[in-house]
Amino acid sequence: MKKILYIVIAVILLVFAGFKLVANKQKQEDETAIVAQKNATVAVRVDEVTTDIINTEYRSNGNFAPYQDLKLASERGGQITQVLAQEGAKVSVGQTLAIIKADLQSVELQNAEASYLTAQKDAERFESAFTTGGVTQQQLEQVRLQLQSALARLNQAKINVGDSHIRSTINGIVNKRHIEPGTVVAPGAPLFDIVNVSKLKLKVNVTENQVATIKIGDTVTIKASVYPNKDFTGKVTFIAAMADVSLNFPVEIEVTNNPNNELRAGMYGSVIFSSKNSDQTPSIIVPRDAFVGSVSNNEVFVVKDGTAHLTKITSGRNFGNTVEVLDGLQKGDIVVVSGIINLTDGSKISVIE
Repeated sequence: MKKILYIVIAVILLVFAGFKLVANKQKQEDETAIVAQKNATVAVRVDEVTTDIINTEYRSNGNFAPYQDLKLASERGGQITQVLAQEGAKVSVGQTLAIIKADLQSVELQNAEASYLTAQKDAERFESAFTTGGVTQQQLEQVRLQLQSALARLNQAKINVGDSHIRSTINGIVNKRHIEPGTVVAPGAPLFDIVNVSKLKLKVNVTENQVATIKIGDTVTIKASVYPNKDFTGKVTFIAAMADVSLNFPVEIEVTNNPNNELRAGMYGSVIFSSKNSDQTPSIIVPRDAFVGSVSNNEVFVVKDGTAHLTKITSGRNFGNTVEVLDGLQKGDIVVVSGIINLTDGSKISVIE
């Protein structure tokens, strides 16, 4: 009898345990369904499409270079006897900066002058004798050739003496002097570094969108980092026909220095380019982060009724953090700016702050 009772009790316990397992399973399924329902949406951040009048002014930075940079070298060898220009001195075209010893060249010049005078007198005598028949035509031609040869030697001697005077070929400032009195130099040896900073060149790089708004002769405003409250005037003198390896276009600006030559070569400067476009029509603007992938893909997710719709647009000018939209969006549209990687067309979304 007891054995039967134990069997009944065991069966009852098994049935109770079975009901308990079924109840727990149903509870877990219900909880899973609730979680799945909560996770059915993708959490994203959104932003509103706006309109604005775009300021197309932009800056490009670079370093000032001298308008002219001359490495003055010796045309002949010899010993420096005089140095007539010190570092920092202002010099002009044709000014003598140094003199090379030219004793031998001076003697050669004197001999050339004497030879030329002799040849000139001989030519005069033969000219007179030819009119009276005292010399032949051939003799006269020979004397004339001797006169031309003497003149050539005289001119060469003058050049040799002239080369002993080192003269500046530009207006500028002596930035460095490489010689002292007594220095013996060879032909081609560096003597002076002369820079002209009455004007300077500012070399900058611009993007392909920016280069389309620039032309040769444009007047631009120049800023120097060491003179933040002063404006300088520049003129575009060169625009590269081909982009560099970074897909930027080198542009050169000629800058007029002030009377005190406050701008110096090597300083850091900025050129301010401004568009000549007078159109003040507001443009549609969208955050750069709204684009799926790169801007060139021209795709964004537009939110409508809690759903993200993949939308094709036409982008315009890129201004860094924002991009102009030419077609495909309207003011007030809501676009996804964060969480895009988890979206597909038609995804349900939940907006987070």
